Amino acid sequence: MSRPPLEVADLVRAAGDAFIERSRTWITGKHVKVLLAIARCRTAALGGHLDECTRCGHRAISYNSCRNRHCPKCQAGARDRWLAARRQELLPTRYVHVVFTLPHELVPLALQNKKVIYDLLFRTSAETLLEIARDPKHLGAEIGFFSVLHTWNQKLQLHPHVHCVVPAGGPSLDHSHWIRSHHTFFLPVKVLGRVFRGKFVAALKRAFQDGQLDFHGDLQPLAQPKTFSSWLRTLFRKDWIVYSKRPFGGPQLVLQYLGRYTHRVAVSNHRLVSFADSKITFRWRDSAHHNEPKLLTLSLDEFLRRFLLHVLPKGFVRIRHFGFLAHRRRATTLPLCFQLLGSAPQAKQEASLATARDLWFCPQCGAPMAAIERFTSTQIQLRSPPDPVKVAT
Repeated sequence: MSRPPLEVADLVRAAGDAFIERSRTWITGKHVKVLLAIARCRTAALGGHLDECTRCGHRAISYNSCRNRHCPKCQAGARDRWLAARRQELLPTRYVHVVFTLPHELVPLALQNKKVIYDLLFRTSAETLLEIARDPKHLGAEIGFFSVLHTWNQKLQLHPHVHCVVPAGGPSLDHSHWIRSHHTFFLPVKVLGRVFRGKFVAALKRAFQDGQLDFHGDLQPLAQPKTFSSWLRTLFRKDWIVYSKRPFGGPQLVLQYLGRYTHRVAVSNHRLVSFADSKITFRWRDSAHHNEPKLLTLSLDEFLRRFLLHVLPKGFVRIRHFGFLAHRRRATTLPLCFQLLGSAPQAKQEASLATARDLWFCPQCGAPMAAIERFTSTQIQLRSPPDPVKVAT
């Protein structure tokens, strides 16, 4: 994919300092760190390396990436490495995509308690899937899946939800055979929604009783137990949304599918259209009108504010594994799943592929470029530019 003409980094470099000064009432050091990383990504400020073509000897300087997980430019490599590691865990069966979404009433509370609310979203959605799948009335199997947290909608507003990619079946409860779901149906979404709502509200109540929640600004009245209990009851007034697609494809298609969700950030550089008069225009898809592509224009301050809404707590894990794919179980349960499906795991041969993808390719002949020298930002600044006369000769 070609380099986009406009990047989030360009916006931060152009007006980031002024934006930070105007936002002192709410911006935190964590937000500033993210903006600084994005602005410095793949520039001389982070140092670099001299690359040489493995075939024709062409040389070029490359600058280092910031590797911040909120940076739009740093996710492709991380995504490829993660997918390479997952390839050997994909089963020879169809998969299902299930999405659990928190209602908009919980958005202000989530903004003030990101770690607690997002942890509860992961845990209760996983418990819901595992419980309903084990029920003989529905599937009667033990399932396993990946869950990926997204916190945004197409307009960059806070919209917490998890994407779960699930094999369409699992080992029977006695581990004697593999149970496949119906070819057009996995689990009933209305049942999933009711169970998810009950589990989340109960967990939220326990978090309040344990003093894990903070309340600021307009939410301060909720710090009172009676007010909080009354507010919790309002969460049962409407159904919670759980979305499930029909079972699809096999392992290779799942790898492509996972790539759309695992390492995305709130907005990609390729969605940016223009930056003029301190206003940003970017593309978005209107799900209410069949994903019709549209343009949205925001002020620079509002765009960056929305972008920073999705900065995650330090150390927060946004891709998690559950059921027979849980880290503590997969060593024994995955071989069982392959056995029941009459197949064998793929051999571990992805390290070389991941390494190859970390290289970039020669603009002269297309062969891989390899790093032959590394240097710091100071060393880059001290390097004299080449003499144009000598270069010309």
